[in-house]
Amino acid sequence: MLKQMPIDRFFQALAEPTRRAIFERLSLGSASVSALAEPFDLTLAAVVQHVQSLEQSGLIRTEKVGRIRTCHIDPRMLLLAQNWLADRRALWERRLDRLGNVLGEQTRATPKRKSRP
Repeated sequence: MLKQMPIDRFFQALAEPTRRAIFERLSLGSASVSALAEPFDLTLAAVVQHVQSLEQSGLIRTEKVGRIRTCHIDPRMLLLAQNWLADRRALWERRLDRLGNVLGEQTRATPKRKSRP
């Protein structure tokens, strides 16, 4: 079995719509778990499970002060994902550039037909 990499956990965590919505909310600023739970028709326990999944993936971090657990985005994982995506983009741009060169060579090598008057 393949070893799960941090980038795998990143995409796995964001594959679920509720977790994406929670993450989007946190992009506006820190929030308590109870505040994150408000817009959802879920139990607080279900939202806590989503928060734990986001935390385990490295996307967010939480801190507990008294009875309140506050969540924050952890930008380190976003940087990792950004770098991973940039590498994929660079790879595909190189491939498309090579394809463009091949097609350009074929176009130049193909004799042009004379147009009829």
